[in-house]
Amino acid sequence: MRRYRRPVSGKVLAEETGISIRTLYRDIATLQAQGAHIEGEPGLGYVLRPGFMLPPLMFTEEEIEALVLGSRWVAKQPDNRLSTAARDALNKIAAVLPDDLRESVDTSALLVGPGDGSATDGIDLADVRKAIRSERKLDITYRDGNGSQSSR
Repeated sequence: MRRYRRPVSGKVLAEETGISIRTLYRDIATLQAQGAHIEGEPGLGYVLRPGFMLPPLMFTEEEIEALVLGSRWVAKQPDNRLSTAARDALNKIAAVLPDDLRESVDTSALLVGPGDGSATDGIDLADVRKAIRSERKLDITYRDGNGSQSSR
């Protein structure tokens, strides 16, 4: 709602957020009960008046990792403006996170590597990320391009 200067319909908001219109109406009522200055009603549209701060965004560890990896990938691309925007966006997100989650953005050991991802077929990368976060070793058995198997 902050992006709109004029009332925006519930249908538009529901489509943008990927929720049903019923869920939107319920969420708006909840925000109003929490003190959000949302004016409007079903059928007319809604406006969020200035002065109300929404609660901070909360992300899961996997969502933060996705944001970090995605931003790092975009930052490596040749488009300088987009690279800068990716770094700036990640910094803005990190600035509003609670301290423990902000630290995971700053200390993430996940890096963007080369390749198309086909080398990860059959691997549950969630387990690999969990091992990285918990600083655990993994025993990995794999086959190279010639079919030779080895373990590390």
